[in-house]
Amino acid sequence: MLNRRQWLASSAGFLSASPLLKAAAPKFKGPLGVELYTVRNVIDQDTDGVLKRIAEIGYTEVEPGRAVLDKLVPLLAKYKLKPTSCHMEQELVVGGDAKVTLPEAIESAKKAGVKMMIFPYLAPAKRGGPDAMRKFADQMNEAGSKVVAAGMKFGYHNHAFEFGGNPGERPIDIFVERFDPKIVGFQIDVFWVSVAGNDPVEWINRLKQRVISVHLKDKAADQPVLYAENVPKTAFKEVGNGSLDFAAILHAATSVGVKNFFVEQDQTPGDPLASLAQSYKYLRS
Repeated sequence: MLNRRQWLASSAGFLSASPLLKAAAPKFKGPLGVELYTVRNVIDQDTDGVLKRIAEIGYTEVEPGRAVLDKLVPLLAKYKLKPTSCHMEQELVVGGDAKVTLPEAIESAKKAGVKMMIFPYLAPAKRGGPDAMRKFADQMNEAGSKVVAAGMKFGYHNHAFEFGGNPGERPIDIFVERFDPKIVGFQIDVFWVSVAGNDPVEWINRLKQRVISVHLKDKAADQPVLYAENVPKTAFKEVGNGSLDFAAILHAATSVGVKNFFVEQDQTPGDPLASLAQSYKYLRS
């Protein structure tokens, strides 16, 4: 009969040698933020309460729209939420009716403590064929040079439409080729990459250090491939409640140096704060 010490020693040796047993994956401990678009339907009703709850859940960063920064800064400081990133008005890059100039927007973002400004969405009316996309890429480089000169990062947030078309002529291919890597990075939205039939991990590994932040949102397993944004509300899931492999996504992103992750859920089945809490709990597991 083995005594207790001998049994523990032999068991430890078996466990360490067994190919069938693997050590538990390390838990994700990096900072997590919230893209405030998630709470757009409730934040105006109780801005203080919503931001307080976001902080209570455990989030330490937020990504608001640039236009509301001045309004939010005092409350963000109150709850120790950092506006690490902001989504800027698309008109500041592609032209149109903007209430501020690009230098004014840059100044307000920098004053609020923003570290990166993101171009959020290229509206359908502003899209076009390959030549139009090349022109847009040049506009991004021009605007981004001013953001970078101010000491911040500048990036492009993808959706699904960029992946449609012939290889080499797709918007995403043109952007990868034509964006100046020293000026324009990518904010990878893993949901939309997957909606377009691609593996987010593969794209993160392809772009490497050009990925400056990541949007974390999960996708329903039955969502078909689509090169547009008109998905049903039920396609959006809390992180861990859908079909994406977030352990692999987080590993890939951290491996290429990403430090900023924002949970976003465009549509929630009920209280968006409850969905944010569920996503946070899963990501920390």
